[in-house]
Formats: sequence, structure tokens, C-alpha cells
Amino acid sequence: MPFRYFIKNLLLPPGLFLLLIAFAWWLRSRRPRTARLLFVVGIAGLWAMSLPIVVQWSATAIESIPPLQQDQWATLAQRADAIVVLGSGRERKDPTWGRDIPTGVALERMRYAARLSKASGLPILTTGGLHYGEPPSEAAIMADSLRDDFAVPVRWQEGESRTTWENASMSAAILLPQGIKRVVVVTQAWHMPRSVWSFEKAGFTVVPAPVGFLSVDNARPFGGWTPEARAVWQSGLLLNEAAGLAGYRLFYQ
Repeated sequence: MPFRYFIKNLLLPPGLFLLLIAFAWWLRSRRPRTARLLFVVGIAGLWAMSLPIVVQWSATAIESIPPLQQDQWATLAQRADAIVVLGSGRERKDPTWGRDIPTGVALERMRYAARLSKASGLPILTTGGLHYGEPPSEAAIMADSLRDDFAVPVRWQEGESRTTWENASMSAAILLPQGIKRVVVVTQAWHMPRSVWSFEKAGFTVVPAPVGFLSVDNARPFGGWTPEARAVWQSGLLLNEAAGLAGYRLFYQ
């Protein structure tokens, strides 16, 4: 697992652009024209990734599923039988809490799932496995936080999955035998198309409930044309998601 993530991070931007710059430096004496081209592409790629406006434009192409309307929350039980919250990593041994805690992205999903559960009465399943084989699972960490921080119990925990595909297939192994075939899926808007595709392939009818849209105007200074460190991270998320969606449709048909 660590090796797979290393290769992925190396081949996807910004790692790819850094490789191009390093390769340009290596070729600077032998092939100066090629080196200059690689250097320009690498720098231009890093610059584009750092612009919030590029994040907004890119997210528009990925975040194709609209948000769930608030007037639909109370009637969700007519369209679904359970809420599934997808994990998003963990912060290891946080000094403030003295234990592993959910990431900020996971908390955003959990907050929304808790609100939906309280409005609809639907039970919750958390899904997410171990990081590098170390307990607790993402599912368990989220379940504890939903109980302690949002006063919402979690009925099921799926704590073995490592990917979105496994989130879906392993959740299906828990829910489908109980006759639960309609689920509300809660995850980020940029992650929702791949999640819906995976859960439908696993045998579910999906009600998507996306959060955390990046395709909106967040009133950035100068219209989002000035570089921001956070934009690099967000661009990386979108690029990873685009590659993941293409890969899923290629390998999981």
C-alpha cells in the first residue's frame, strides 16, 4: 500500500511536474532545448495548479452531481433505507485529543450525515479501513466522533476497505443481505461521481448527497488569479479523482 501511494503521488501532479523540472536540470547540458521545454512545462503546470480559479474551473467538470435540496432531507426515508458515509483518512495521534481523529474532510461529511440522519431518521453506516494496517479503522473513528460530537449513533461499521470501490462492495456485503438496497451516499462533491458509479455497480440505488463543492466562487482575492498553497492541494485532489474515475471505468466494468 505505501509503495502504491508513492508511485501514484510521483506520477500525478504536482509530483509529475517536479519530475519534469528535475529531468530538465539533468538534460541541461546534453539537450538544452528539450531541457528548456520540460522546465517551462513543469513550472507552468505548478503555476496553474496554484491558482484558485483553475481549481474552480476544473471542479466544474468533475462536480456533475448537484447538492441535495434541504426541503428533501425530511423525506429521505421515502427514497432510501440507510446513509453511508465514506471515510477520508485520519489524523494520527493528534496531540490535542491524544488519539487518532477524523480529517477535516471527513468531519465535513460526518456533519452533513448527522444532519440528514436527524432529519430523516435513517440509520448510518461508516465505511473506511485501516491505514497501513494500524487500528482503529476510519469507520470506527468516524463512528466514535458521530456519537460523541454529533449525538448520532452508527448502526454499522465497515472497517476493511481501502478504496472507493471497496467502500461500495464491502458496504454491500453488510447491507444487501439485510434487504437494504437504497442508500444515501455522503462524500465530497468532487468524489461523488466515482462513488455513485461504484455503489451502483455494487447493487445499490443511490441518492447522492455531496458536500464540499470546489466549483463555487469563494470570493478569492483578484478573482482567484493569484497563487495559493491550498489550491495546489485542491488541484491534486481533482487530478487524482479524474484519474480514479477513468481508471475505475476501465478496470471495473
